[in-house]
Order: sequence, then structure tokens, then C-alpha cells
Amino acid sequence: MRKANIAVLVSGGGTNLQAILDAQEAGILHSGRVVLTVSDRPGAYALERARKAGVPGLELNRRELGAAAFEQALVKTLEEKEIDLIILAGFLSILSEYFTRRYARRILNVHPSLIPSFCGAGFYGLKVHAAALERGVKVTGATVHFVNEIPDGGEIIAQKAVEILPGDTPEILQRRVMEQAEWILLPRAAEQVSAELMA
Repeated sequence: MRKANIAVLVSGGGTNLQAILDAQEAGILHSGRVVLTVSDRPGAYALERARKAGVPGLELNRRELGAAAFEQALVKTLEEKEIDLIILAGFLSILSEYFTRRYARRILNVHPSLIPSFCGAGFYGLKVHAAALERGVKVTGATVHFVNEIPDGGEIIAQKAVEILPGDTPEILQRRVMEQAEWILLPRAAEQVSAELMA
């Protein structure tokens, strides 16, 4: 059976990319394989992680190209590589409705909260965890969802709760949510959707 060709879009360090690559190595992700990593920012360490794993990496500087040219170049690359599934792993650019409709139900994102809490435009990275702590919630977590034209607005695939502990800072909470939720949920969701696409 053919495996789904996966492209992972990144902006930074690539810890979620690493979780996907590790899951692939461990056989948790077996219906798909990562064949491309694309960074929208120069110097993203995620591309080094991809290189070490033997995965081709591409840098498309969105700031230099502009949003429209960036997406055109991205689509061209995805078509050339015959990509079936796109995973946003710490990818900070908002994709247009043109792009998300083109790849409907074929783009996954992981968000570091239990959507619909602390999500949408402006909620990313440490800002999400700072907002959760400020609000005083006792439980947070992560959500994997399909991507549509609304930031964090697509259909939810999986969620996992993570307890907030006394003394948590945004940085401590971010790490716990990654370890206990994001790095577990994202590879599983990638396997689930890859299997569905290839069925």
C-alpha cells in the first residue's frame, strides 16, 4: 500500500517535527512518511532536524516573498512532491482561504490549548499559556484540528488535557503541554489521517 506523502511546515525549533519523525521511526506513524519540510523563516532549526533525518528541507522566506508569492511557491513545491498531507508544526504564518480550500481536510495543526479556549488570531506560543495562567484555569492541553480559513477554526480531530500546577510559568506549562499532549497527539493524528487518505 502506498504511504501518504507528508510535508511539515515549520517556523522555529521543530520539536513537533521531531515528535513526528520519532513516531515514524518507532512505527507509530506508518501510513504516511515525511518527505518534505518547509520553513517560512530563515535559519529555523527545524530544517536541521529534518536534514539529520534525511528529509529534504526548503526555506521560503515569507517576509521577503510576501504572502501571495509565498503560497504560490509553496503550492508549486507541494504539487511537485505529490504531497497528500500537510502538517503545521509550530508554523506561525496564517494560510489564506485559497490555500486552505485547495487542501481541505488535508492540513493538520496542533494548538497548545483545549480549543475553543485560548485560540484564534494572536494566540500562539507562550501567549496561549500566559493567557491560561492569567485566567486561572486548572486544566489546559492541546488540540489537533483540520485547518480552514479561520485561525484554529477547523474540525477537531483529537484533544488531550494537561493539569496546571501551582508555580507554573508560561515556559514551564508550555514544556508540559508539549511533552504530555502535543508530541503524543500530533503523530497519532498524522497516522489516523494518513490511513484515511490512503484507504
